[in-house]
Amino acid sequence: MANISTMFSASSSFFIALSLLLTLSDICLPIRGSEFGINYGQIANNLPSPTRVAGLINSLNVSRIKLYDADPNVLSAFSGSDVEFIIGLKNEDLGNMTDISQAQSWIQQNVVPYLSQTKISTITVGNEIFTNNDTQQNQNLVPAMKSVYNALVNLGLDQKVSVTSAHSFNILSNSYPPSSGAFREDLIPYIQPLLSFHAQVKSPFLINAYPFFAYKGSPSEISLNYVLFQPNAGMVDPNTNLHYDNMLYAQVDAVYAAIKALGHSDIEVKISETGWPSKGDADEVGASLENAMLYNGNLLKRMEMKEGTPAKPSVPIDIYVFALFNENMKPGPTSERNYGLYYPDGTPVYDAGLQGRLPKMVVESASKSNGLFVGYLVYVITCLVLVFEISRW
Repeated sequence: MANISTMFSASSSFFIALSLLLTLSDICLPIRGSEFGINYGQIANNLPSPTRVAGLINSLNVSRIKLYDADPNVLSAFSGSDVEFIIGLKNEDLGNMTDISQAQSWIQQNVVPYLSQTKISTITVGNEIFTNNDTQQNQNLVPAMKSVYNALVNLGLDQKVSVTSAHSFNILSNSYPPSSGAFREDLIPYIQPLLSFHAQVKSPFLINAYPFFAYKGSPSEISLNYVLFQPNAGMVDPNTNLHYDNMLYAQVDAVYAAIKALGHSDIEVKISETGWPSKGDADEVGASLENAMLYNGNLLKRMEMKEGTPAKPSVPIDIYVFALFNENMKPGPTSERNYGLYYPDGTPVYDAGLQGRLPKMVVESASKSNGLFVGYLVYVITCLVLVFEISRW
């Protein structure tokens, strides 16, 4: 009888300890949030596999990813996750997408197979089309967006997936003060029907906004603290008396003003890209590790506060940070290859308040993995035998 009591006591202690361990592991899981979106660019030859990236994302407070294509490897790697995706149609595909049959074929191939397991919320039709000085692409943008939307309607997906496009901040001819924001005159014939489309289907207007470029162009006239979300006097819009303590919010309100000037107050503006390079060429003033850390670190804190802009205080600003990784094959100045929050090996470029939750992305050897599995299997079988022996007694 003493033996039975001893065995039962040991078994009870084991299950209590196991239960406690499982409870603690749940408590230690990182808290996920809905405010943090990030751009996952892949113009590089040294990036980790999408499966490993999924593990990285899962360890961070990231619930939304923006792609520049519809990479099936990425969408498959995130199958069953809670991550929400924006996927992209490439600029060179716009001409084909004006044909609804081709648009529908693209959706059936790149969206439909993944929707049951991977959340796809938005399709961006092209990226910064209006800054490419390509008249044909400018003309194709809205027809292509309409074709994609109508294809979604035909497939019964228009309530699940929205259609938009992302634009450079350079489509504005004026952004100061924010209330005087205006689109370039030469682009208005293309932007006016674009805004009508957004208003009709209730999709957001996406802008790629980089205070870094403004500071780089006029470092003697623009306060570095103002662009980095650091304490500063800020500026007051003389037309509205609204106070701005950072440039990014002023840029967003300038876009709102430009949209309103064309007759629309029913379109939400979202930031599809913003970031700061950690390295640059000699003439890229402000591109540094310290400034990148301050910009993105302070930005993430603002995002956690779910702030609105001074002109839209009740509308939390929706932001996708650029970018997840440094991309070593991007053309252009050095800064273009140094916007990442992480190096390709998964280590942080700097402390933006995220790396504390980032486990090392170590790929275990097959022998080690097999050894762990066998050990765990033996452990489970031993526990089952113990329970069985107790039940016999």
